[in-house]
This record gives sequence, structure tokens and C-alpha cells, in this order.
Amino acid sequence: MSVWMRFCSRRSLWQKRSFPVTASVKDTSVRSQHLAHTCGTGHSQTCLARSLVCSVRFYSQDRIHNEDLEEKELLSSPGTESSLPAEIQPDETVSMQRERRSPFVDHLRRCGSPTDVLDLTCQYSPTVRQVSNCLTHMWTTTKKMSEEQRHYELQLMFEHPAFDRLLQRAMKSVGHMRSEDMAYSLMGMVKLGVPQRSRVVQTFLRTCQERLNDFDEKGLSILASCLEHMEDSPNVAALKAGMRLVVEARLPGIKNVMPLQTMMRLLGKDVPLHLKLKLEGKALSMTDQFSLPNTQYMISTMATMGFYSKPLLDVCSKKIRENLHGIPFNRLFTVLQSCRDLHYRDLDLLTDISDYIASMIDIWTNKQLILFLSVLENLIFSPTALMEVFAEKVIANPDALTLKDLLCVLKVYSSLNYDLQDRRQQFLESLCQALNSYLPKMSGFELLKVVYYLCLLGHFPSALLEQLLQANTLEQFNTTAPKFLHSQVKMFQTVNICLRLDRHLLSRTLTVPRSLLGDLGRSSPSFNPWLSQGLQRLVGEQTDTMLQEMVEVEDFYLIDGVITTPLPNQTSVTEASSCAGEECSPAGSSQRIAVICAPLSGFCYGTSNPRGPLAVKTRHLKILGYNPILVTEQELRSVSEEEKTEFLRGRIFPGHRRSDTQPKIELLGS
Repeated sequence: MSVWMRFCSRRSLWQKRSFPVTASVKDTSVRSQHLAHTCGTGHSQTCLARSLVCSVRFYSQDRIHNEDLEEKELLSSPGTESSLPAEIQPDETVSMQRERRSPFVDHLRRCGSPTDVLDLTCQYSPTVRQVSNCLTHMWTTTKKMSEEQRHYELQLMFEHPAFDRLLQRAMKSVGHMRSEDMAYSLMGMVKLGVPQRSRVVQTFLRTCQERLNDFDEKGLSILASCLEHMEDSPNVAALKAGMRLVVEARLPGIKNVMPLQTMMRLLGKDVPLHLKLKLEGKALSMTDQFSLPNTQYMISTMATMGFYSKPLLDVCSKKIRENLHGIPFNRLFTVLQSCRDLHYRDLDLLTDISDYIASMIDIWTNKQLILFLSVLENLIFSPTALMEVFAEKVIANPDALTLKDLLCVLKVYSSLNYDLQDRRQQFLESLCQALNSYLPKMSGFELLKVVYYLCLLGHFPSALLEQLLQANTLEQFNTTAPKFLHSQVKMFQTVNICLRLDRHLLSRTLTVPRSLLGDLGRSSPSFNPWLSQGLQRLVGEQTDTMLQEMVEVEDFYLIDGVITTPLPNQTSVTEASSCAGEECSPAGSSQRIAVICAPLSGFCYGTSNPRGPLAVKTRHLKILGYNPILVTEQELRSVSEEEKTEFLRGRIFPGHRRSDTQPKIELLGS
């Protein structure tokens, strides 16, 4: 018994049902008016097609009448295929083009729109193969059109009387089609916007189920591409489930990379672990066949599946790094998006991409560069080379950026805490110059985000701050939707603490109203036992130091541990002890070391450079007289108890670290 038949025996999806057939609309003038209105609204072609469901006489909302499946007719011998879309073009197209073509196929190739194809079917009676060619060619012609033209052509297509006849003929001849033609026909109908719950589409889905074991590798690949874009329905779900069984059974025999990738996408996120391991092994065995497009598509395929395989990703990463100059923007951006979705970070890959984009800065538009910056920031990677050259573009022409662009640029540079050094002030002033021109158009929330990002960067332009803190602007936040409320409060809290502690950078004293700050207290501060044990052991070895744990300062920042120790010229900690719990000047008789256990996400990937709120926290602790020391939980967990003490001693008292013990600490972010 075949795999598919075993599956069918466990499902009760083959019950015969009869559904009412939708009546046809005979008043074509009313229908045309409705179509014209639909096209004018700019709806998608799918929505347009659904509005036209009444124009096809044999549409129903579920499965086909059983007697229709029994209706047969004598069909002539198959013809040859027409040209097909590049992304699903079959391997044997070139060989078939060498065959002698019938007059129908020659005329079909010259058709430039769906209605041209339908007019051709009125002159010639298409064979089974030619029916599939017609549907595919109709879809291919619409791909080359503008959106407006496509809507208009689809309107004409659905009104054309031959379209009804073509779909009826496709439905009646589906049982005689080759599996590949069946898959292409289904693909064409779905792409043209034929309602997916119509009888013709459901007939094709059920026939594909019945003949699933007849599909070869390429036919399954085409069918998988089609199902990937179809809505959920009982027949779609049943066909997908059957294909999973067939794919698993045939996996050892798959010989080409592209069909494997297409089937991997079809299997989706619900693939059991044992099948994921089989897919991984199969893909790794075919890595010598990987072309550059294969490697790019494999990464996006794994993202679609939610399938993280480091060996496979590393192979693809290496291939991409070697061929960066041959990858266009869309594919390179998709690779980065897929890496983000998979939480896969390869330092060499990200660095090479950043350097490549920076070296070719003139070929990219501002939109493309900002998209690159945004996705790299999502990967918490600081693209140093790219940020440097993009800052130069901003300084040269800040007015070329839209408000959306400016918000994204501010978010990236503030999040990654990138130091432009001597060009920092010029860069920030250029951004503020452009932002001031958009000030009258900004919503309250947009203005809050702008000020928040600038505060993270330690820049406080008076015009933007005063506009945000005006009464009429603050009133907008009283009606904020609940989903924005938490982020809004966090941003106001950060702006408020910056206005308090960075006051030396402000031209005038400004404050945020208390009503917008929410609850500033920390009800349940986190406690890290690994850090606490290490600090207690370290301080226990010192006679002139004192440790305080979980210290809250300014009602905002929490410090895991504060170590108070005398300055080199002091011999007592008496005075230091008296001010350990309050603000003390760094010029006093002691120094306070603030030890903070930060998550890896608080650092730019592959570095010890703090980013975003963590960078602001360290800046403010320095203003308050602390010497901030940052460690990660991963570092603490990766060493033994003895090495932990030595590790902390090396971080906190670098001059006192023993030379005989060198703990092995993993690179931050690795």
C-alpha cells in the first residue's frame, strides 16, 4: 500500500458532498459597474477576483459534485508547453522548445494579455496540455504589467465568456493531465485570483490528493510552491499532510537542491525533530551542489521552517561571503532578515556584508542603506564601516531623508551607541536640522521617540524638547492606546532621568510631568546568585573594601553590587563606609565600583561595547561618581568557582590579577 493511500485510510476527507451552485449573473452591465468600482479602489487582484465569483457559473464554496468527476470527453493528444515563469520553469523546457510546435502554441507565445489567450481559445480547441499552458501564460503576462493595468486586464478576463469555458474544460480534463501540468494549472489559477474555494480550484486540489503518488520530484516542487501561497482549507490541509508523508518517504531519492528546498518550505514549522534531522542530513550531503542562489534560498527556507542548523548555516555563510559582489540588494537583504529570524549571527559574515555595502555606498539608495542599517541593528551588530560612511551622507545632505528615515537612523545610532568621535556633533546637528523641518507635522508619539533617541545619544536640542513638553503635546498622551502605554512610560522615564543627570548639557532646566512617569519603583529586583557569590568571596579577601548588593540609585537604576574601596592614598574605609549608600563625589576619599550583570543583548554583538539603555546607564553612573564594571551571566557560568573569583578580580581590580590563573572567557555575543 502506498504512503498516500495509508494516509487516506486514516482520514475521512473523501465523503461525497453536494453543494448548491452559485447562480450566474446575467446583467453584465451591473457586473461591469461593480468591477469598475472595485478596480478604482485599488484592491488586490485576489480581492478583485473574489468580487467576480458570481461571473463564473460553476463556482461553489467547497467540493465538486461527484457526478462532475465522472464526466469525461475524448481529448486529443498533448501538445507542447509554452514558456513559463522563470521561478518555476521546468528543467526540460529547453528540450521541449526544440520539438515541433503546433499552430496553437506558436500563437500562444505571441499573446500579451489574458484576453489575448482567451480569444485564441475561441479560434482553437486547446488540448489538455494546452489548457495548462493557457492558464500559465495568462498568469505570466500579468506579471509584466503595472498594478493598474493588471486590475483592468483581470476585469476583462473575468468578464470574457471564454474564461468560463476554459475553466470548465480545465475542471473536466484534470484527470487526464500529467501531474506537472496539473500543478502548473493550479498555480496559474491561484495567481490569477480565481477564488480558492471555488469548485474548479477545489477539484484540482482533490485530484492532486488522489494522484499524489504519481507526482515526481519536480511536480511536487511546483505543487509545494503553489500551496505555500494558498489559504487554509480542508483540502489544502489534507494535501499538505499527504505531501509531508510523501516527502519523508522519498527524501533519500531527492537529487536536486531546489526541489528539496521547496519541499522544506512546504513542511513548515510543525516538522517533527526526527524529520528535521533527516532534512539537515540530506541538505548537508548536497552542499557540493549549492549554487549562490541555492545558499541564499536555503537560509530563507530555514527561516520559513524555523529550522536552525548551524552546520548548514555556516556552509551557506561561507559561500555568500565569497560571492558578495554577485548578490543584488533584495537577496542580500533577505539573507539578513532570515539570519535575524533564526537568531543566527556569524561575525565574519556580518562584518564582510557591512564592509561591502560601505565600499559600494554610491550604488545604494538612502532607503536601501537604511534598510540594511535597520536589519543589522536588529541583529545587535554594529556595522562600523557602514555607519561611518552613512553619517557622511547625512551630514552632506540631511534634507534628503524623510521623517520615517530620520526616525530609523536615530534608532539605529542610539541603539548601537556608535561613537562618531570628532564628527558626532556635526552629525547630530544635521539630523536635528532635518527634524526641525518636520516638527509641525510630527505626532506626539513620533516626537517622543525622536527626543528619546537623542537623549540616549546625549544630545538635547531645545526646540524638540520644548515642543514635546508643551501642554498641548502632552495632552495627546492621555489618550494613548494600551499597547503603546508601556513603551511610552519607559521612554518618558528615560527622558526624565537624562534631563536630571545630564543637566550640564542643557540650555535650561526642563522636567517631565510626574503623571507621565508611571511607577518608578522596582517591586521585585532581579538577583544573580553567580555574581553575588563571586563578589562576596572577592571582597572577603580584601580588608579595606565593603560590598553592598542590589543598590538602587536615583529611584531608577539598580546596581547588582557596589564595592567601596579607599583611593590609593587612603588607608581607611571609615569615610567611604559612611557614604556607600548615598551619592558621593569621585573626588572624595573613596571610590565606588558599580558591578552590573548585563544580558548579552545589552552589548553590540562580538564586542564589549554597551548599547542602548545599558550605555546610558553606564554614562549616568559615571556622572554619579561610580566606576561601572559590566559582566555577563554567560561569562560567570562559563568558569569554575575558583576561576570566577579571579575573573572578577581581573575586571574590578585589574592591577591585582594573578598571573598564574587565566580563565577562558567566551567572546561577548558568541
